[in-house]
Formats: sequence, C-alpha cells, structure tokens
Amino acid sequence: MEPTASPPLPGFPDLQLLECSAADFPHLAAFLSAAHPDAPTSAEDLERLAAGRMLGETHRQLLALRGGEIVGLAETGVPRMDGHPGWLEVRIRTRSEEVGGALPGELLKLAEADAVAQGAGTLVSHVHEDWWEHDFLLARGYAEHDRMWNSTLNLQALDFTRFAGSQARVAAAGLTIQPLSELGGFGEVQQRRFYTLVATLLNDVPSTTPVSVWPFEVWQRRAGVKVLPEGVFIALAPNGEWVGLSELYLPIATRPGTLHNGLTGVLKPWRGQGIALALKLAAARAALERGFTHSRTGNHSINIPMLAVNERLGFVREGARATLRKEV
Repeated sequence: MEPTASPPLPGFPDLQLLECSAADFPHLAAFLSAAHPDAPTSAEDLERLAAGRMLGETHRQLLALRGGEIVGLAETGVPRMDGHPGWLEVRIRTRSEEVGGALPGELLKLAEADAVAQGAGTLVSHVHEDWWEHDFLLARGYAEHDRMWNSTLNLQALDFTRFAGSQARVAAAGLTIQPLSELGGFGEVQQRRFYTLVATLLNDVPSTTPVSVWPFEVWQRRAGVKVLPEGVFIALAPNGEWVGLSELYLPIATRPGTLHNGLTGVLKPWRGQGIALALKLAAARAALERGFTHSRTGNHSINIPMLAVNERLGFVREGARATLRKEV
C-alpha cells in the first residue's frame, strides 16, 4: 500500500496516511479482525458495505501506516441504522500495542474533524461494551445512547417438538407460514409489497430513537438485491394479508455455518398469538435443511418481547454493543 502525500499525524513522524480504496479491503479486514478477534471482518463485508453506499454519500476511511502496515483507522460515514439528519458515525481502531498511547486520540480528532466539516451535529460510534474504545469515548464526551444484544442459536440443538402447542395455536387462528419463494416471483411489485411490510415493522421496533427506515430505492440496493426468498418466511392472515415476517438467509462470511437472523416482526393487530415464534421456527427449520448450523441476531435492549422469544428458543446472549453519542 502506497501512502498519500498527506502530512503525518501530529507527533507521529513515522506514520503516513492513506485514503482507503477497494484494493485495500483485504488488508483492512485483517487489521480489523486482529483489533477485535471477537468481531471478525471479511473483505466481503467491506465490499458489501461499499456497494450499498449511495452516490455522494459521506464516507471516508483513512488508514495510518507504519512501514506499509496498518496501525490505525479513522473512519467517518453515514450510520446505517441511525441515519438521521445531521448524524454521522465515527470509528477509530488501532493495533493493540497502540491502545493507551497518543494515537487513538489523534485518530479521533481526525475523524471528528471530518464529520464536523461535513455538517454533522451529532456523532455516533458503535462499540462493544467490553472494548477499550467504549471507555475511551466515554472519557471524551460521548454518552451511551442505545445498546443491542447479540446472541447466537445452535440450530442443531433446537427441539422443535417443544413448540408444537404454539404452532398449533397459530394454525388454529387461520394463519399460515410460507417462504417468500412460494408467494410468487420477486420482481419489483413483490419487492415493494415486501418492503412495505419491512418498513412498517421497522417503524415499530422498540429503540431509543426510531429506526431510520431507508427509502425503497436505498433498501433495494442494500438489502433487496441480496434477499433469498427461500430464507424469508411470511405470516399470512386468512384473507391473504401479509402480517409478519422473519429473515434468515444471509450467511456470515466470518462465521462458517452461520446465518444472520435479520428482522422478525408481526403487525400490531396480530401480536400475542405466537406468530413471531412460529416464523422463527419455520426459518430455523429451513436453515437446517440448507446445511446451516447456527443463527445469529441482534436486538435492542428495550425490545423485551423479541428478547423473550429468542430466550425461549435458546439463543445465547453475548456482550452488549453500545451506540455512543456526542453532540458537536
């Protein structure tokens, strides 16, 4: 990797700066994975995020190099989940030997200055609560805004017979659970119908601030093109209305055999009947049939109903991922 002509960071004459490009993704992925082995990143992950950025969208990844090796990252961009007007995300990472030194502070100044120059009034950063960045940012004016729990389910250990009564109750109410692949082709008309349900459910997800729902064209670019209809399950009312869904189709490149369990939700008038549980069970069974062994998801800490469903299924909760916020 060749550095740009940018000046070195203050106090670090041995460091050079590089504007990250797609060609650097394998090196950046290795650096990020080494920085936090409990949250590995693949080049495919970085490529997917890059492909989902819209024309003109604010984003900058600046690498700090020493002898051609990445030792730090200062990143600024539009947050995918908290994309509210005036909000920008900052992310800093360093090699372990730099933690506690001066480099993290200089990288943070760089990222924050970029964000402010782009008109940010609110800065957010997403970190695990047990990472060094958590306390580092709290000490520099950030405060916890929201938190999510990651959790994993061993699909092979799931005893479907335990839930036979719940599934029977859903069927008795006249509801059916079907894969999206059996409800017609997934052209634009069907995509818009699916998106409408997704957007309605996202608007109702319990969170500290309302989830920022992407416009259809943005959703289509970031999510719609990746939807695998046989991995999405729809709850249908007796009149054919789509009243709930569960997404379990996206493989996690850094976790072999694991699928990301995306949105699961049910429209308000149909809640309290075990539909979310039935949807997750149908999706889990299909994932097993496709050869996957685990399902991994994340839920806002105040989304008590869905956390209860996941606990009942046997999801094992991990440490929390915090959203830290700072007004500038």
